[in-house]
Amino acid sequence: METYLVLKDLAIIIVFAKFFGLVARKCKAPMVVGEIIAGIIIGPCLLGLVEQTEFLSYMSEIGVILIMFSAGLETNLKEIKKSGFMALMIACAGVLVPLIGGTAVYLAFYGFKEFSIQDPNFYTAIFIGCIMTATSVGITVETLKELGYIQGRIGQAILSAAIIDDVIGIIVLTFVISLNNTETKFSDVVIKSGAFFILALVGGVVFYKLFKRVDHRYVHTRRIPIIGLTLCFAMAFIAEEYFGIADITGAYLAGIILCNVEDASYIDRKVTVSNYMIFGPIFFVMIGLKTDINAIDTSMLWFSLAFVAVACISKIIGCGLCAKCFKIKTIDCFKVGVGMMTRGEVALIITQKGQKLGIISDAYSTPVILLIIFSSITVPILLKLLYAKSPDPDVKTA
Repeated sequence: METYLVLKDLAIIIVFAKFFGLVARKCKAPMVVGEIIAGIIIGPCLLGLVEQTEFLSYMSEIGVILIMFSAGLETNLKEIKKSGFMALMIACAGVLVPLIGGTAVYLAFYGFKEFSIQDPNFYTAIFIGCIMTATSVGITVETLKELGYIQGRIGQAILSAAIIDDVIGIIVLTFVISLNNTETKFSDVVIKSGAFFILALVGGVVFYKLFKRVDHRYVHTRRIPIIGLTLCFAMAFIAEEYFGIADITGAYLAGIILCNVEDASYIDRKVTVSNYMIFGPIFFVMIGLKTDINAIDTSMLWFSLAFVAVACISKIIGCGLCAKCFKIKTIDCFKVGVGMMTRGEVALIITQKGQKLGIISDAYSTPVILLIIFSSITVPILLKLLYAKSPDPDVKTA
């Protein structure tokens, strides 16, 4: 009987997720927003059609691992090398300022119970800052393509900085999660994190060379994505089990290891098929299932509004001011800041990881969802206004 109940849950999740995902896309919003709303509707808050189960939690975890693996596969290391020092600095500022801003917002509302790093509130505040560091430029890229400015200097700066931003954000997340373990010393966190990244670098180079030979010999065959997926799950397991690092970090690095092989896009397409159809929707719907509307009191509402405001402004200030240091026009600095303002899957993934580890409560899904919706709507509008006022002279639009 239990098996049939699982099948019923899967059928409901997939139908509702895809329907509301398509509605969201028609409204020019990310599909993930619709999938989250679907979770809220079919969850305990409203219709009560689906409840959280251990099975769905496992499926959701596979979904987030595959999302991060795909993100790693889509990373363009050559573009990062070409982007140079400016994109690196913009990305660093785009992580540092929101990290500080998010921490400050939480402390302003809830403060320290005792001014000590042993206080759980300290880690919660830092984690809120981690959520704000994530950048998702999917909507920005689509907007720049539509305007014809994706190949411009500012468009490429945004794109390169966003790629580096994700890498730095994952490193920060890894460090904060490891540091949250009260039984682990600070020095142990540094040693374990360093050891894992060294292992990933050395092992990654070796695996990349071996995989490149196999890929060249068996190009576009089914064994290629199977080997890639094996590496993804293996690195996710090793990261969590032996180094105390988030499994998503291992999956992300597995994608980066393979991002320059000949069949990287082929692997990504094959992985995306199963993730798009099953695992991804379950992950985003589970976020909606966990969102307790009844838990949103006046305090959480005000916090959510402050969270959204600081998350957006901190990206504009951090990335925009950093761009200004490279003698870029003020209005172009605003373009960079606004372009880096959007949030998406990575912010949700970080939130879910914090909830799973007990660092933050399920109630904090609400401000993150509001941030994704708000930034998804405002960024295209603001970019169009900025480019209308100051077109990029390096690009000829039709």
